[in-house]
This record gives sequence, structure tokens and C-alpha cells, in this order.
Amino acid sequence: MTTITIPKNLIKNDDLIVLPRKEYERLARFWTNAEPISKNIKKVVENGFQEIAEGKFLTSKQVKNALGL
Repeated sequence: MTTITIPKNLIKNDDLIVLPRKEYERLARFWTNAEPISKNIKKVVENGFQEIAEGKFLTSKQVKNALGL
């Protein structure tokens, strides 16, 4: 097994991520082909995350009941 030493300046603030090469290549292809999102969509998603963090959401059971399913 190969051992490497990682300098402390590379791991400040938990900024170091180690991935297998195939996984990195898969992620690189995904992000290269991903469509950019508009500022409006980004704001809506951020608001959704904020509401979830605040507990302002319906469970799937509540949605099902509201729809009469």
C-alpha cells in the first residue's frame, strides 16, 4: 500500500477531497454537460432549502391526504 503525506496547508478548512479517478471523471462529465440555472430558479431553490430548515414543509402523507389520494 502506498502512503502519502498531505501538507497541512492543503487541508485547511476541510478543503481536501479525495476521489477515485473514475468518479472524478464521471462528475466532470456531468458538470460539463449540466445546463446553467437562472437566478430566479436558484433563488427559489434556496428559499425551499430555507423553508425545509425551518420545518415549513408537508410530509408525503400530508400531501397525499390534501390531494385526496
